[in-house]
Amino acid sequence: MLEKLYRSAVKGETAGKVFPLSDVTIVIPTLNEAAGIGPLMDELRAEGYENIMVIDGYSKDETAEIARSKGAIVIPQHGAGKAGALKTAIENVETPYLLVMDGDYTYDPKDIRKLLLHCTNYDEVIGFRDSTNISPIHRLGNKAINLTFNLLMNVGLSDVCSGMYLLRTEAARMLHLRSRGFDVEVEIAAGLCSIGKVTEVPISYRKRIGREKLTWREGFKIVSSIVGLARAYNPAFFIATLASVLLLPGFIITLMDLYYRYAYGATGLTGTSWIGLIFIIIGMNSFSLATMALLVKRWEKSLTMTLRERR
Repeated sequence: MLEKLYRSAVKGETAGKVFPLSDVTIVIPTLNEAAGIGPLMDELRAEGYENIMVIDGYSKDETAEIARSKGAIVIPQHGAGKAGALKTAIENVETPYLLVMDGDYTYDPKDIRKLLLHCTNYDEVIGFRDSTNISPIHRLGNKAINLTFNLLMNVGLSDVCSGMYLLRTEAARMLHLRSRGFDVEVEIAAGLCSIGKVTEVPISYRKRIGREKLTWREGFKIVSSIVGLARAYNPAFFIATLASVLLLPGFIITLMDLYYRYAYGATGLTGTSWIGLIFIIIGMNSFSLATMALLVKRWEKSLTMTLRERR
């Protein structure tokens, strides 16, 4: 039954019937996207979406005028970067859900229905992109970002940097966004993985219209942001995991010392022996602490979800 429902939704037959499209606002952060915003607006209208909000970062081209002429609500953002645009959107959205998508024509409005199919059960539904039209360097960077995020946040997401995702408005307003740039998507995912439920569905990804804005510098910034988010949202697990890395040098030092003893017949504990043993003890205790922190975090999340459901 669920498979049949999903196939119908992919064809555009179900989501609009089960889920009223008036309950979602399409949010499009823009900065100089005059080339792509017009065709994107036409496609959104063709799919039946009426609540369209363009958050403009003071574009120097005709982005705002084109969006307004196509019937979108255009709001100038406050704050810097894409994070400022999303903060502005979250403050102004009046529907229970908001769907964020970039205004460069890379995301297909037909895929929105895939996300809507799961919106009532999750605080965030991320559209993970087909990588066909993603450049090799961006593909490699995206894999590194996802690997770092999943390792430090203990999740298994495929595309935390995706520019199309659905948010439950109430959950989005619980977040305290501190990011300023493209790392805002990562912060949103980290926050909602910590306090709520996040899932993902596959979507297409088209060639962009206009100038590319994401650079390798932004990629490094996103990775460093993930480290900071892990420290903020799960500090015990983060610190204990870092400390448990001492196990490796501890074992190496100890094995080298044992080899030295066997080869040369040395006796007694040397300074190197003590260093290896200390590293092993700290590493093992930290590993145990990381495991306990992870269990406590899962229990906390489960309790939070139970209380939210009862409320």
